[in-house]
Amino acid sequence: MTDKSFNILFLCSGNSARSLIAEAIVNQEIGGSLKAYSAGSDPRPEPHPLTVDTLKRLKFDTGFARSKDWFEFTGADAPRMDFVITVCDPASAESCPVWPGHPLSANWGVPDPVLADGSEAERRQAFEDTFRTLRSRIKAFAALPLATLDREALKHKMDAIGNDLKVAK
Repeated sequence: MTDKSFNILFLCSGNSARSLIAEAIVNQEIGGSLKAYSAGSDPRPEPHPLTVDTLKRLKFDTGFARSKDWFEFTGADAPRMDFVITVCDPASAESCPVWPGHPLSANWGVPDPVLADGSEAERRQAFEDTFRTLRSRIKAFAALPLATLDREALKHKMDAIGNDLKVAK
């Protein structure tokens, strides 16, 4: 990897919660050398209302938020991805498109807050828990010396982050 800006695609089945939250965290808190996108294998018509609400309550701009099909990122005009991270178990088991440039991939599975039961407060808590988990993993990833690690070492560290293991720089 060279010293440059890196593109990262977060994937989930519906692209209505987890992957959108991850996209927001990278682009609005990390920025710098990382640019995030999100998509789904079977995108919902729109982001889940509690995704938008959670991001707004945490002072994130939600103007970017729309559910997208992952095929938007496979064409010749699509940004070239350096990393592809699935954030839900169903998408990690699906047959993914062939990504131009052979980006590194990892699964950072997080429970789907859309499926949370209970009171409104309990459902909101599920979205906030998802946000905290993804933020922690993204911060660990962003702290890595991406430009100097070889592919094998970087893949190992990405997998460790997904397993919530301590990752030494």
